[in-house]
Amino acid sequence: MDPLFILAMLALAVVILYLFSSLKIVTQGYQYTIEHFGRFTAVASPGLNFYPAFFYRVGRKVNMMEQVIDIPGQEIITKDNAMISTDGVVFFQVLDAAKAAYEVSDLYVALLQLTTTNLRTVMGSMDLDETLSKRDEINARLLSVVDHATTPWGVKITRVEIKDIRPPADIVNAMGRQMKAEREKRANILEAEGTRASEILRAEGQKQSKILEAEGRKEAAFRDAEARERAAEAEAKATELVSDAIAKGSASAINYFVAQKYVDAVAKFATSPNAKTILFPVEATQLIGTLGGIGELAREALGNGPTPPAPPTPPRRERPQPFLTPEPNQ
Repeated sequence: MDPLFILAMLALAVVILYLFSSLKIVTQGYQYTIEHFGRFTAVASPGLNFYPAFFYRVGRKVNMMEQVIDIPGQEIITKDNAMISTDGVVFFQVLDAAKAAYEVSDLYVALLQLTTTNLRTVMGSMDLDETLSKRDEINARLLSVVDHATTPWGVKITRVEIKDIRPPADIVNAMGRQMKAEREKRANILEAEGTRASEILRAEGQKQSKILEAEGRKEAAFRDAEARERAAEAEAKATELVSDAIAKGSASAINYFVAQKYVDAVAKFATSPNAKTILFPVEATQLIGTLGGIGELAREALGNGPTPPAPPTPPRRERPQPFLTPEPNQ
């Protein structure tokens, strides 16, 4: 073969190999730093990039996606000298590939050590109760401190989370007893307040009952007095009418009073609990005449005038009849 042809083929192969060596393919989510004789010159974006070989080379391959670092368990002494164990996670994202590649030697180790030391600082400045109840505050303080420290590295700390806080067993038991005592205290307070409120309501009810009872007695006394006043007025009016009738010479008024007293006396004998059988003479004609006088008195009061007296009936002696009163319990 011709030596010139062989030389030309070799030169062509070298050129093709050089061109392929100069092509840099960057995958999505990464950025490559390009160095020119060891000095940083540019950042290669995802896709096909051409940089002449032997003059330019890829320095660092930087992951631009959000990443997470697991913080291993740490023994921390709180402000009140309590030993606790804790761990967590840190989420971060590289924003500047050149700074992340050349401003810090090992980005992952630096982030881990920085987060661990600040975790001890933040939680060590708090009491045990605060570390257990203010986890959001711990996360916020860690995020602020670590993000400020990693800004020169071109890294953004997106989130810091404390996964678990484990106090010692004796402290957990003491906390359980404290919680039980606190709940019993609140239960006793609530029970005392309920008893107090019940006694107050009961006293208010008794007070209101007595007030209503007194008002009822007052109203009843007023009604009784009013009734007695009305009865007295009616009695006075009746007495006045009878007096006028007697003054006019009417004997029916006297018969009315006699009949009224007679009927009352008989009713008292009948309702007496001491007497079982009563024998007394009853003149039927006299009782009928008395009742007739009551009727005449009523007609005179209504304005119909006196009626002529009935012819006298000869008295008749009758055999006394026993008057039986009912048993009190019947």
